[in-house]
Amino acid sequence: MGGLLSSLPYFLEGVLVTLLFGWIFSRWWARGLRDKADSVLALARKEGELHARELRSQAEQEIARARAAFQEQQQRVETEFAETRAHVEGRADDLGRLESFFNGRRGEIEALRDQLERQTQLYRVRLREVATLDEADLRAALREEVRKECEAELRDQRNELRARAETELKDEGRRILIDSLQRLTSTVPAEIGATLVRLPGEEMKGRIIGREGRNIKAFESATGVTLMIDETPDTVLVSSFDPVRREIARLALERLVADGRIHPASIEETVRAADAEIRDSVNTLGEKAVLRLRLSRVHPELVSLLGKLHFRLSNNQNTLDHSVEVAFISSLLASELGLDPEPAKRAGLFHDLGKAMDREVEGSHAIAASNLLRAYSEDPRVVNAVAAHHQEVPPESVYAPLLIIADTLSAARPGARSESIEGYLQRVHSLEEVARAFPGVTEAYAVQAGREVRVIVAPERITDLEARQLAQDLRRRIEDELNYPGSIKITVIREARYSEVAK
Repeated sequence: MGGLLSSLPYFLEGVLVTLLFGWIFSRWWARGLRDKADSVLALARKEGELHARELRSQAEQEIARARAAFQEQQQRVETEFAETRAHVEGRADDLGRLESFFNGRRGEIEALRDQLERQTQLYRVRLREVATLDEADLRAALREEVRKECEAELRDQRNELRARAETELKDEGRRILIDSLQRLTSTVPAEIGATLVRLPGEEMKGRIIGREGRNIKAFESATGVTLMIDETPDTVLVSSFDPVRREIARLALERLVADGRIHPASIEETVRAADAEIRDSVNTLGEKAVLRLRLSRVHPELVSLLGKLHFRLSNNQNTLDHSVEVAFISSLLASELGLDPEPAKRAGLFHDLGKAMDREVEGSHAIAASNLLRAYSEDPRVVNAVAAHHQEVPPESVYAPLLIIADTLSAARPGARSESIEGYLQRVHSLEEVARAFPGVTEAYAVQAGREVRVIVAPERITDLEARQLAQDLRRRIEDELNYPGSIKITVIREARYSEVAK
């Protein structure tokens, strides 16, 4: 017993230790369970939030789709409503127009009813009148009625035939013009105011200019052109508004370059030879035009005048080429109309001959040409057509209107003429004419595109002081009489030369 009591404290201590360990273990176990429960609860809370967020997103998407569908349906309903309203308003307008139409027709019907009643009354009156007529009177009245009806019908048919004939004639005339022009080929002229001359080398430019520019001055004074020598290699530009002067200058310059001897005396001699050669070439040009048109019995004087037309321009259109073109058009039109093409062709070729005649011949170029043709026993139809192509005299045959049409077609086709260069040519011609009008002036040339006029005076008639005064008088007259852009330089040249021949 005593041993049991002695071991009791150890037992109780073991029990307490066991209980203490059990309590500690239970507390640890409970804390682990609580922590696990907290983690499970937090996880469940996160999953709940995610699920709720997903449900909220889906709900918002459903709401947006529902709202879009509602708006689309609302817009469709509004559109259908607007269309229905417009349709109803349109039907209302149609009903209003129909009502107005029926009201108007009702008035017409009333007017027709009134007219029918008046006609009925008139027929009743006529029937009563007819009842009192005999057979001869009835036949006469019936004949008069038929005659009136036939006259009205014939008048309508005549007007219809006249309108149809005018339309057919216009179509036929258009066809003839188109067919004639399609058979004609021509070259569109270009504005040419300069010519290039090739040189064998750059050293030739210095020889052309000469010491202190005496060679180029002599060349420009003798030809009336402007030599433009710039940095362009191996070329010299010959500039002039007059094609005859430009061609003479080109030919003379090419010969001087080929000969190599360039000085004032050789320049004057070469220019005179080139001028004579160009003047002699007019016969060849006229003969080519006549052969091209296959004409015969053309007087040599007329051939020479035709060649001169090659060096004359009308609104930048070569006058000889224009005359040949008019001859072709006149011939084609005459052939299409079943007329003799020979007089039409001759009238077209000769219609501008007056432009090549001297200024001493009085009258317009049409009248002057017709007088010349009459003097050389040309066909009277050709003479009248040439005289009447500017409507200065009345036409006596169909060839005059044909010539007028052909002349108009040749001048009016696109690119045939240029009005810009015509004003320029008129200005430079006016400059030269004003200068030549002064006494003592032998020659006058407009150069530098009309910005300078060079006047050559006779030294035995004009002194140095008079030459200076002439320049001032010419300046004042140009300022008073001419319209020009910019300024114009006036140069008066008075030069005396003396030469002897040693034998």
